Amino acid sequence: MKTDVVIVGGGIAGVATAYYLSLEGIKVAVVEKDGIAMHASGYAYGGIGHLGKTGSPGINDPVARLSSQLHADLKGTLEVNTGIDIEYRTKPVLTLAFDDAEYALIKKQMTWTRDVLGIPAEAVTTAEAAELEPRINHEAVGAVISQGNTNLNPQRLTLALARAAESQGTEFIYDCVTGLIKDRTNITGVTLANGSISAGSTVLAMGPWTSNTENWLGSKIPIIPLKGQILRLRAHGSPVPASVSWGSEYATSKADGLLWTGSTEEKAGFDELPTEHARNHIFQSVRRMLPYTKSATVAMQTACIRPVTPDGALVLGPVPKWENIYLATGGARQGIMLGPGIGRVTTDLIMHGSSTVDINPLSIRRFDG
Repeated sequence: MKTDVVIVGGGIAGVATAYYLSLEGIKVAVVEKDGIAMHASGYAYGGIGHLGKTGSPGINDPVARLSSQLHADLKGTLEVNTGIDIEYRTKPVLTLAFDDAEYALIKKQMTWTRDVLGIPAEAVTTAEAAELEPRINHEAVGAVISQGNTNLNPQRLTLALARAAESQGTEFIYDCVTGLIKDRTNITGVTLANGSISAGSTVLAMGPWTSNTENWLGSKIPIIPLKGQILRLRAHGSPVPASVSWGSEYATSKADGLLWTGSTEEKAGFDELPTEHARNHIFQSVRRMLPYTKSATVAMQTACIRPVTPDGALVLGPVPKWENIYLATGGARQGIMLGPGIGRVTTDLIMHGSSTVDINPLSIRRFDG
């Protein structure tokens, strides 16, 4: 089989890349061994907000800004073109603090969010926060309310991108990639368990499994899996009108009528099984934020593994020493947020050899030595 571009991986990064390439009339084949959105892209929370939670920009910042714009564009076009509602919803974020140090930190983050990003945000008392959501824990010492944060259904988003790409000619192949086809320093395709694909360009978007390509490329790909687990709860009462957060924990009502809450961060290798320990931890956290959930029951518990680099940032762009091969991974907990940006940047690199987004800091070269 021959194609213009072969993409290894059927998660958000790979499928978004296929989508944007297909819009440009490029012939694409996506190879996935399990199924579209069968791993993190199908079981993530799906929060779409800027990444400046630390109160300062990180090296993902340019891709995050681009991706935020692209998500807003996809909201309308995907449903029209595919009939899939990605459940894109915008609501306030209510961030709680339970001691003075936490309150000082979230106010610092709020200042950067408001002054640098231009997102409306304000520090409020616990009583003022309760006007938005009366069921919060009144032991909080204060809160920050910010506007314009969005969440969506990550599985629906990924499937919609895949359907749209397929309608533009992208082919999805369910097989296992076993290696790369090489012509000196040029990568000319991939070998499969059941054949091979010749291609002008190759994209490795395999999430945490991208590290398996080290032997193929003869270089270190420092990506490890970070396990995360989420509970979807049946909770009595009206939906929560905001996304409630505390530290790295969150809870919000989604379009399925359930309260989604999590998430854990576990170094557990490639284990994707839900655990009782994580379930208890998440329950403890959500009850701290929203005590009324003590009577909630679990509708679903999910677990997935996300790709994480040593500095927590993306690995995006060409692979050194090789021609016509690109890395597109490392989204960690922000993979859904960053997915469209990853896809657009990779498309531009393949078509034009460059991107309007500065991705030099995201090159795999930063880990040399």
